[in-house]
This record gives sequence, C-alpha cells and structure tokens, in this order.
Amino acid sequence: MRYLAILLLAPWLLILGWAFWTFPRHLPRTRLRRSFDMVALLLAAFAAVQCASAAFDTASVPAVGQYGPSSGAIWQQVLPALYGYGACVLVLVLATIVRQLLWRRPRH
Repeated sequence: MRYLAILLLAPWLLILGWAFWTFPRHLPRTRLRRSFDMVALLLAAFAAVQCASAAFDTASVPAVGQYGPSSGAIWQQVLPALYGYGACVLVLVLATIVRQLLWRRPRH
C-alpha cells in the first residue's frame, strides 16, 4: 500500500515526463541537452517517490470516526500523491527554466 499513490499517479507523471522531453521543439537537441533532460527526468522521478514515501509515513490515520474504523485512512494515499506530484512538477519546472536559459537561441 506504500506506493499505491505513485502507481495511480504514474500515468500522469509519464505524460508530464514525455512533454518535458519533447517540448519545446525550437531548442537545439544536442547530446548535452538530452543528457540534461535525462538527468532531470530521473531526478523528478526520484523526488516524486521519495516525497510520496515520506508523506505516507507522516500521514496520520485518525481514530475511529462516525463512518467506521478506516474513515480517514484515505489521507494516507491522498497525501503521498499530492507530495509526489508536487515534487515531480517542481523539479520539471526548475529544469525547464534552466534548460531555457542554457539552450535558448540568442536574439538578433
């Protein structure tokens, strides 16, 4: 159950990774840029899994509520999904900004 949130979120994270890899098309595609992109994607995946795992450990399951013993246990899956998604997007946004600064074409 620890990685259920990441498994359910994985298709969307793969789409975000594909978009990061593919766009923008106007930047030069050198070997160095592809290496940078690969490192950024690996770092985003690592950050997503680590943050989701940490969130799973910190999510507290409340005591028995009016809806049964597991009425608040959903937060033990929602919180890791939010943390994992946030970490992945944060790494990809920062990498996009750095990539744009490093490989943009000079204006004439």
